[in-house]
Parts: sequence; structure tokens; C-alpha cells
Amino acid sequence: MKTSAFLYPWDVVGDPEAAARVAGLGVQQVTLASAYHSTRALTPRHPRHRVVTAEHAAVLYPPDEHRWQGRELRPYPAGRWAAAEDAYQVAADALAAAGLEVHTWVVLAHNSRLGAEHPHTSVVNAYGDQYPWAPCIARPDVRRYLVDLAAEAAVRPGAAGTELESLGWYGLAHLHAHDKTAGVPLGDAAQYLMSLCFCGHCRDGYAEFGADPGELAAAVRRALVPVWAGDATGPAGLPGIARLLGEELTVLSLDWRLHTARLLQEQAVAAVRAAAPAGFQVLMHADPAAYRCGANAGVDPRHILGHTDGLVLPCTGGPQAREAMLGPTAPHRGPHTVLAANFTVVGGMGGSPGTLAADAAHAASLGANELRLYHAGLASDADLAAVRGALRRN
Repeated sequence: MKTSAFLYPWDVVGDPEAAARVAGLGVQQVTLASAYHSTRALTPRHPRHRVVTAEHAAVLYPPDEHRWQGRELRPYPAGRWAAAEDAYQVAADALAAAGLEVHTWVVLAHNSRLGAEHPHTSVVNAYGDQYPWAPCIARPDVRRYLVDLAAEAAVRPGAAGTELESLGWYGLAHLHAHDKTAGVPLGDAAQYLMSLCFCGHCRDGYAEFGADPGELAAAVRRALVPVWAGDATGPAGLPGIARLLGEELTVLSLDWRLHTARLLQEQAVAAVRAAAPAGFQVLMHADPAAYRCGANAGVDPRHILGHTDGLVLPCTGGPQAREAMLGPTAPHRGPHTVLAANFTVVGGMGGSPGTLAADAAHAASLGANELRLYHAGLASDADLAAVRGALRRN
């Protein structure tokens, strides 16, 4: 199967051996970040540094001033951590010279600095708390910003395709600095309720879909009372949400969120295609459970596969995780659809590179036809050795 490894530009810029090292893994492609959220990342083999702190969400290339001039919402340029003015292109050129196909990796609706500087753009939960890391995609100004960012960050010189991450709702779950939100365990249902947005645009949207927004917010708060008391038991998925919120409000809230996410996804994909050369591949990081939010946005596979060239699905976590991702998705693929099974290969982050060959074979039996490896820059030497061995057997 065609295999791609994720990388940050700073994994390559300043390390003359990085591109050849990645090519030596046996991958054919690299998915290289061109727009990314804030992070603190190890660089275990870099000759100049060991830790890179990306202080805020940024584009890793010079943004087009003509496109963004005079606009309130615009991408932030990277700071010194990028190590070059156009760090993406420097890294992409080195990787291409090593014989690797380069695709862009674009993170969209996940931006803490945007929420901090423009609080009105953020998701607001049923208690009135803002989530500054989560732009509300129901807002027309946010949607316009994300669509234009998708087109610009995806279609970089020489890129053969893109992978769009966080192209949908973001919610409560977030690897935030010094996160202290695990004191009360939240299952699928409570995560959904705590991720519902009640900003003015979403309140209007709920009303259009037949739900009184004030009653819906009150119902969410009532439904969460036993959760705050420590009772997060109950079924997972939509049955669990309906048990807490009721069937009617569950359907109405989800209909609004799906409608809003689809609008963004369709517009973003169309904008990328309009800006891209012929044959440019457009994939989306996704989860076939439509109520989920985050980096892998919840989708209806039948719908989204009518717009994208395929999906990247999170498959770390054992056979059940792979079945949950590929089972609902594979029946809707076409003859040229890409279904990429995404495996974490960093042992320290819960990955299992030693079982990659068997895990990939199982994913293939469920319909996956490509692999994604997260993340070649973060992995230890031992992890990378295990990946090399697995890809030789693949």
C-alpha cells in the first residue's frame, strides 16, 4: 500500500540528513505541515535542537498579502521556530529531491490565538464558557477565513495533494497547555453536549431547525447534572446522547451541526480544487461517527466521499478501532477512493510500531488502501527501525 509519513518543516530545515532518512523508511510520500496549531515538539535527531515550541497557530510559508489585506481574520505567520521564512517550501524541496511525493497537511478550525484575539469567533458552550481554541464554523466570517486558508495552505508549489485536518467542529476535547479537564470522566455523550455551541449564530441555527435555543441549552445543563456528580455511565455514541438529551433534541442539534459542517467542507474542498492544478488530490481527516468533533471531524461517509478524493481515518487502538473507522466508510468508496488508515508509530504516544505490519494487513482487509504514519519526526530511532521493518514486509 502507498504509505505517507507526517512531518513538520522544522524536522527537515537545518538537518541535511532528514529527507534521506525519511525516504529510507520505505514510504513513498510525506504529508508536510503547511498550516498548523500551536505545539511543543521533540526533534530527536536534529543537529541544532531537540525541542521546538510553536507558540501559536501559524502558516509555515509567507501568506499572500493580496489575499488577506484589510481582513480581520487572517493567518498568523510563523515565528522563529519555523527556522526559515518559507519553511514549508525549504522542507518540501529537500523531500522532493530525495524522491518523495509531497502533500500538504493543513490544520483549519483549531486556533487558540485566533480565539484569544477575536473572542467573538469562538465556540460557546451551554454554560456560556468560550473555547478559544475552537472557532465556531457557523459564523460566516470564520467560514470565509477557513475556506481561503484551505485553498492557500493546501496548494503550495510542487505539492501533489493535500490532507485537510479539523475541517469541521472542534469541541471540548483539546490537548491544551496544562490541561486539567480529566477530573470528571466524560464519555461520548457528555463530550458531545459540552461541545455544542450556543453563540448567536448557532442559536439562530437551532431555531431554524426547530429547536428553541434557550430550551436546548437548559436541557444540556440538566442532562449533565449526573455527569458532574460522577455518573458518566450509559451507552456510547448517539444512543448515549439521546439518553441524556432526548431523541428529538439530539436529532435537531445534530442536524444543525451536520448542515453547518457540510457547508464548510463543500466550500473548502471546492476552493482547493479551484486553486489546484489538474490531478491534485484532496483528502480529509475524518471520523465516520458524525457527532464527533476535533482533528478528525465527524462526517457522513456517503456525503463527504462525493466531494473529496478520500479520507484519512484514525486506526490506532486495536482491531475494534479499525473496524469502527473502516466498517461504516468502506461501503461508500468508489473505484479511485483513498481510504488511508492512520497509525501512530510513536511508542511514547501510545503507538505500536512493532505491530504495524499486522495492523496494516487488518486495515487492508477492512478496505484501507493506503497508510499514514504519525509521526516520522517525533518517533524514536527504535520506532523508526520498527517502521522500516514493517514496510519491508508490507
